[in-house]
Amino acid sequence: MSEEFKEIIMSHLRKDVLSNSLKKGERFDQRKFDEFRSIEIQKSVIKNAEGSAFVKLGNTQVLVGVKFDVVTPYSDRPNEGTMVTNAELLPLASSTFEPGPPDENSVELARVVDRGIRSAECIDVKSLFIEEGKVLSVYIDLYVLDHSGNFIDASSIAAIAALTDTKVPKVEDGKIIRKEHKGKLDLKALPVTVTSIRVDDFWLVDPTIEEELAMDSRLTIATTGTHVAAVQKGKGSLTKKEFLDNLDIAFKRGNDIRKLL
Repeated sequence: MSEEFKEIIMSHLRKDVLSNSLKKGERFDQRKFDEFRSIEIQKSVIKNAEGSAFVKLGNTQVLVGVKFDVVTPYSDRPNEGTMVTNAELLPLASSTFEPGPPDENSVELARVVDRGIRSAECIDVKSLFIEEGKVLSVYIDLYVLDHSGNFIDASSIAAIAALTDTKVPKVEDGKIIRKEHKGKLDLKALPVTVTSIRVDDFWLVDPTIEEELAMDSRLTIATTGTHVAAVQKGKGSLTKKEFLDNLDIAFKRGNDIRKLL
C-alpha cells in the first residue's frame, strides 16, 4: 500500500471520528463551536525591532517583528508612507512546512494579514511622511514557530499586537536613527481576523490542526470595532446565512480579542 493511499484512508478516518464527535455537540478539546483557544500575548520580545510581539493561540505560536526604512513614496501617493507584510512558515513549526522560497500558504498568510491592516486604514500612513521624495515604510515580518492550527488568526493577533508596541524612529538627513524614537506609531483601528471552518454541517471557530485536516470550507473575516475590513474564503463554499452567521461571530470574537491588545 502506497503512502499516498494510506494518507487518503487516514484522512477519511479522521473526518469520520471528528464528524461523529461534532454530531454529539463536542469538539475534541471540549470547546464550544464558537470558542477560541487560550490566547497569550507578549510584547517587546525583540529588542532590535521597533515593535514586536509573540502570540500563543492554543499551541500555535507566532512571532512578529516591525521595522522601518526610508523609501521613495508611490508616485500617486507622494505624502504617504508604505507598508510591506512578509510571512515565513518555519520548517520547525510543522512537518508539512519546507525550507526554501515562500510557498502559496506563506503568500496567502501575508496577503490576508496585510489586507486586514490596509483595508482598515489601521496605520496613519500620512504620519510617515518625511520630506518630498522620502517617506517611512513599515515592514511587518511574521514567523510561524509552531503550527497547531489556525496560524492565520494567530498571525493577525501578533501583527496588531506588534504594531501597538511599535515606536517610530527619528530620521535625520534621510537616515533612520535606530536608538531614538519620536513616539508611538499612530494607529486608527485594530483589525483582527476570526477564522472558521466547516466540517460537514458544523462551523468551528479557531480550528485545531486536526479539525483543519477534515475541513470542507474555510472563512476568514477581519473586523474592526465598527466594520468589516476584509474577507478571505478558503476551500469550499458557503450559503448567505452561513456567511452572516460567521460575520456575527467575527465581530463578537474580534471585540474579545481587541480587549487583550
